[in-house]
Amino acid sequence: MNLTHKTQVTIIGGGFTGLSAAYELVKQGIAVTVLEAEPEIGGLAAAFDVGGQKLDRFYHHWFTNDMEVMELIGELDLNDRVEINPTNTGIYYANNFFKLSTPRHLLNFTPISFIDRIRLGLLTLRARRVKNWMELEEKTAHEWLKEIGGENVYRVVWEPLLKGKFGPYSEQVSAVWFWNKLKLRGGSRGKGGEERLAYFKGGFIGLADALAQRILDLGGRIETNTPVSTIKPVDNVWQTAIPNGVVTSDRVIATTALPLVADMVHSWASHDYVKSLERIHYIGNVCLVLELDRPLSRTYWLNVNDPSFPFVGVIEHTNFERPETYGGNHIVYLSKYLPPTDPLYSMNADELLDYTLPYLQKMFPSMERNWIRRHHLWRARWSQPVVEKHYSTLIPSEDGPLNGFHICSMAQIYPEDRGTNYAIREGRKIGNRISLVISKKQ
Repeated sequence: MNLTHKTQVTIIGGGFTGLSAAYELVKQGIAVTVLEAEPEIGGLAAAFDVGGQKLDRFYHHWFTNDMEVMELIGELDLNDRVEINPTNTGIYYANNFFKLSTPRHLLNFTPISFIDRIRLGLLTLRARRVKNWMELEEKTAHEWLKEIGGENVYRVVWEPLLKGKFGPYSEQVSAVWFWNKLKLRGGSRGKGGEERLAYFKGGFIGLADALAQRILDLGGRIETNTPVSTIKPVDNVWQTAIPNGVVTSDRVIATTALPLVADMVHSWASHDYVKSLERIHYIGNVCLVLELDRPLSRTYWLNVNDPSFPFVGVIEHTNFERPETYGGNHIVYLSKYLPPTDPLYSMNADELLDYTLPYLQKMFPSMERNWIRRHHLWRARWSQPVVEKHYSTLIPSEDGPLNGFHICSMAQIYPEDRGTNYAIREGRKIGNRISLVISKKQ
């Protein structure tokens, strides 16, 4: 099938950013084509089947103060599919489990002194009082966390998590990134101080599918299995090369990782511009998903504060969403952030399970291999941009060096961090902006 055709706006990437931008454009009657390289839409929110239900490949939830996504859900008449529940969170440290769901749990966190527990508890309050986040751009997270929480709190609580999340980049991460994490989680709590999180019945892909269907209903096009090789200007229009042809358009919005965009535009963009797209580093992720015949624990989110372990978190999804949803299977995510050069990144599902299982059994000594009904492995090369000091100076403009070329990626979400809520916010924002530009020219 030849896909050569003309459209007003080409959007590269069928994740929430690209779909949200397309939604705003088609609402204004603007012809849009979304090109997605993978067989399905959703990006990091893609899913697979478990027990007859869709399950996210990578664990997902929303905070109760994620208003952009809640607004979109309302527009799509899907409010009845949102569940908000309190969650159990904890830390595995020095071969012990500690609950950290409420302020009372925090006071019982014995690996640090009572005074340090108070310091730890005050961190979120201090983060929420920061009025000008730009003042934090000159500090790394480890500098700032030591400054406001002390050496012991940093060593026990924060250093293992930073290393687990960013690996070789852990000491380069900006204080702004961590400040926003503390602020966001601190604002998603119930009256008793317990953390409350939201989930979408049917997985996050359910929202992506509903949004895609609305785009199609309004006349937009979405092409999956359609990777883009190049984007280039030709005779005052943009030509986007795909395996089966060329999509010609007046404007292009690229929503993929910046190094991928650099590859698409290097034939015409300046050396400095290409280098600016390649400047921001990304860390990858491998996520081993287990289907168990019984629960591991009663904890939803368990931070693993032991750098020797091959995963930074044990997320027992069915302590958040019922196992009956997935045919009675208990779902556990084992997440590891790592560079793509790490040997673990290249392991297949069986190899990674064999490597990981002894560590999991150390945490849960009663666990047997025969508890595992099935296991799945998912990789994301461009999982997380590394937010360094002075990150605001590294972010490329949404408007490219030539008229009609735009970028809207998760690396440009700042000072907030990547996430569905902000992907939707930024996608809708650029969609609205370009709609206004087009309408003025008509």
